[in-house]
Amino acid sequence: MTPQRYAFLGFALLVCTPFLYFVFRSDEPIKNFPPKNHTVVAFGDSLVEGVGATEGNDFISAVGRNLEISIINKGKSGDTTATGLSRLQDVLDENPGVVLVLLGGNDAIRRVPKEETFKNLGTIIERLEGSGVVVILLGVRGGILADGYEEDYKTLAKKYQTAYVPNVLEGLITNPDLMYDGIHPNDKGYQIIAERITPVLKDVLK
Repeated sequence: MTPQRYAFLGFALLVCTPFLYFVFRSDEPIKNFPPKNHTVVAFGDSLVEGVGATEGNDFISAVGRNLEISIINKGKSGDTTATGLSRLQDVLDENPGVVLVLLGGNDAIRRVPKEETFKNLGTIIERLEGSGVVVILLGVRGGILADGYEEDYKTLAKKYQTAYVPNVLEGLITNPDLMYDGIHPNDKGYQIIAERITPVLKDVLK
């Protein structure tokens, strides 16, 4: 097999693994599906805001282009699950049918107790679902040497019957060609995240 083919297969695995996980669990019910409307909000921290991307090349903009829809970006750099919870009403005021939730990375960086992190995430999901929202939970890695969050995100997604994309940064942080700095992707990295999320959101909206 040629080096080019190895590279292609590696890229395909990098992009498709989260989607395959979603497909394998797609027989499980998604709460509030189908969505009450097609208003989509992205809610989270600097990854949602798009820190590290040039204008229009954050993953929210890329997903919007992929699906030819407008996504309301409620990302705020520095948000923890606690500060995210404190501004959740701003999301609910948009009356969304679908909300992408990406929080937890800053909790890990600030060493917030994991129990507190996932309690806050659970409260966020409960409030969103209580307003009739379909939640798409986006996971992030909870640690440098080991991922302390992976099983907790899976458990949360199953408990609340959310759609789920595991660790959106999988394979990116260790690749300087895909990163703007040690935490945030560059345009190419955000494009990979968009390719992971696009099929999941497309299935929710169909």
